[in-house]
Amino acid sequence: MKADALESFVQITFQRRGVQRLAATTAPAHDLPFLVGLGRALYWQHLLDNGVVRSGSDIARREGLHPSTVNELLRLTLLAPDLIERLMAGRQARALTLKWFQRHPLPVDWAEQRNFMASFE
Repeated sequence: MKADALESFVQITFQRRGVQRLAATTAPAHDLPFLVGLGRALYWQHLLDNGVVRSGSDIARREGLHPSTVNELLRLTLLAPDLIERLMAGRQARALTLKWFQRHPLPVDWAEQRNFMASFE
């Protein structure tokens, strides 16, 4: 593993209730699809930064996805670091799901993002 790589472990169990998976604990509510999407977006951004691929379209071709899907997920890399930390810890409003982030634009300025996110609480 590279010296600049980060690794995180969150112990959580999931229990199926109908068609939706809910955490079987009263601990923070982690949005698993969001975490997977964020992980993919950060990996793709790494590929772009290192010149492995030239664009989101290249990533889409390699992954067999629609280019808009890749670009929607890449927007997650523009979130303020403290907001990402909060989302990864499961301390976000229930309305802030991966689908919500894909469908709604966010301000690029981190201070504006914090104000915008505070409006959900």
